[in-house]
Amino acid sequence: MGPFALIGPLGTTELIIILIIVLLIFGPRKLPEVAEAFGKSIQKFKKAARDVQDEVKTGSEDEKKDTDVKR
Repeated sequence: MGPFALIGPLGTTELIIILIIVLLIFGPRKLPEVAEAFGKSIQKFKKAARDVQDEVKTGSEDEKKDTDVKR
């Protein structure tokens, strides 16, 4: 159970409220810049997650090959 388990899924109303709060904090002129930075951050996070998955998969395949050779 992670730290956000108590939040649950976000609905349309919650997303609209979050958007209004972000708009009030950053203003309409900064909103595109904030959205772009957020999008780039998500892309980097997804790439890092894929890299970790690939590394784990490669490591498990290498480990399997090592155990097969030892037999």
